[in-house]
Amino acid sequence: MADRDPNLSSRGGNGAATAPLRILVANPRGFCAGVDRAIQIVELALQKFGPPVYVRHEIVHNRFVVDSLREKGAVFVEELDQVPEDVPVIFSAHGVPKSVPAEAERRNLLYVDATCPLVSKVHRQAERLIAQERHILFIGHEGHPEVIGTFGQVPEGRMTLVETVADAEAVSVEDPANLGFLTQTTLSVDDTAQIVAKLKERFPEIQGPRGEDICYATSNRQEAVKALAEQADVVLVIGAPNSSNSVRLVEVAERSGARAYLVERASALTEDMVGGASTVGITAGASAPEVLVQEVIEALSAHRDVEVSSLTTAEENVTFKLPRALAG
Repeated sequence: MADRDPNLSSRGGNGAATAPLRILVANPRGFCAGVDRAIQIVELALQKFGPPVYVRHEIVHNRFVVDSLREKGAVFVEELDQVPEDVPVIFSAHGVPKSVPAEAERRNLLYVDATCPLVSKVHRQAERLIAQERHILFIGHEGHPEVIGTFGQVPEGRMTLVETVADAEAVSVEDPANLGFLTQTTLSVDDTAQIVAKLKERFPEIQGPRGEDICYATSNRQEAVKALAEQADVVLVIGAPNSSNSVRLVEVAERSGARAYLVERASALTEDMVGGASTVGITAGASAPEVLVQEVIEALSAHRDVEVSSLTTAEENVTFKLPRALAG
């Protein structure tokens, strides 16, 4: 049982809550296959090479995960020039510009690429569109590591960022007949559909990806949170503020009619968040571990009687192969 959280009011004097709190836990939630693979890569590298193992950027956007790996000997840096000679370095799940592995090779660094295979797929799509001499309109959020990594796959000036429907309405292109579009994998499904619709309206010949760029886990978790919002007064999304997919889950829940909050740990819970609620929905972003979900449930149960049930909207069985250097 979690320690009593000072931010939450205690049970009544008789030790019993006035009514049980219904907790609905979304399924699927939490780790996706790409995040699970990336964490495994760091752990296996530590086992194989011994600490320290350097990681360029947070391996995934979750402080608990990063701190746990740091305790095991991972060292997180933002750029390769912070990596000493003769130590392994791992590239994060978000992907990196081509210049990063090129620099690692120039320095003869041993590197392992933990880029999510679904992000790598977008990189290959970008290369194909450039080979077709198309300009790419990339739907994503400025400054996100995945966006930086994808822009770094193509020559400068061959890709333009589109963040909103307003951007899609305003973007100017030299050759409308030779356009393509791609998207960040962790966007709002509904928002992205609106942006794509506007681009197709303005540029009927624009070429999109053969399959959906927004990853299966992002889509599944957004559908699950919509279902939660239909039944819950409050939705708690466990995730980090720099986690794009977690922030999108909050937005989706709010648009679906629920009060929604992003919480990193149970210690962030307050009475204002859950006070007066009879049903609380809980989900977790794709980089948030299950231990944090259970921590929040235990914190809530320390102050009220609870009834916990699962709300399942999809089943996931996706796995990705490990890099050859670490497999087997």
